[in-house]
Amino acid sequence: MKAVVLAGGYATRMWPITKYRPKMFLPVGEQTVIDTIFEDLEADDRVSEVFVSTNERFADSFENYIAESSFEKPTLSVEDTSEEDEKFGVVGALAQLIDREGVEEDLVVIAGDNLISFDVADFVDFFYDKNEPCLAAYDVKDLERAKSYGLVELDGDRVVNFQEKPDNPKSTLVSIACYAIPADDLPKFDEYLASDNNPDEPGWFMQWLQQNGDVFAYTFDGAWFDIGTPQSYLDAVAWYLGGENFIHESATVTDTELGTNVHIMKDAVVEGSSLEESVVFPGATIRNAELKQSIVDEETLIENLDLSNALIGAHSRLTQE
Repeated sequence: MKAVVLAGGYATRMWPITKYRPKMFLPVGEQTVIDTIFEDLEADDRVSEVFVSTNERFADSFENYIAESSFEKPTLSVEDTSEEDEKFGVVGALAQLIDREGVEEDLVVIAGDNLISFDVADFVDFFYDKNEPCLAAYDVKDLERAKSYGLVELDGDRVVNFQEKPDNPKSTLVSIACYAIPADDLPKFDEYLASDNNPDEPGWFMQWLQQNGDVFAYTFDGAWFDIGTPQSYLDAVAWYLGGENFIHESATVTDTELGTNVHIMKDAVVEGSSLEESVVFPGATIRNAELKQSIVDEETLIENLDLSNALIGAHSRLTQE
């Protein structure tokens, strides 16, 4: 089996934090988001290689990241686009990757911005039991939120209906961008695209597969975060920390009140401040300030300010006399 980790998005809703940093590199505790996926795939002996599909803008970042990591399976595979309006869709990118890398094995595909509570090996077990296209599904328990995803209806664990981003969702069980495709079905990517079907989201492709054959859903409890907004990232950090705080050993925190779910990274300095549900990146300095549900990027200075739901870019200076 081969694996693809989708890492080609630009995460514009999280700028400036992700303007020059792939959102998959956002830290959650001691790991980054993408590390949690790499770890599962590295441990599964059935997965022989992990292709990291990204765009030209972030290619160097991923190449360096993979080279410096302890993981042996990831290999960079670069889309031939560099701007958001040049992208030809995730399905198109997958078809291109299958051709470019000569993939002929079963394929598991995971969005690199997924933070999931199940072990990917359990999903692969489910796939091999069914030997048909499979997806992972999660109950978001919110009809409004369900509008943003592919909605699945099941008969047992067989998908009997699929709606991509419905205006009026009938349930809250959604596909989470974790898929497995048998080797024999890989040519269907080209067949799908040749018929002028929607190339943007894999959910459309899975819907097309379901309309032409069997597709099964692996459902799970626990947690799932689609990290694409500042709030979803903070929610993921809060879930990981579970009400505790994570302070890097090289950070300096003095005369400061820390609430819950605070992540302060290496070489950061926090003095005389109050922090709640916030993330402070390496080398940032916070003095006499109050932060709530905020993200402060690296080498930033914040003094004498109260900030809530703030997103502060790297090397910024925000001070008040």
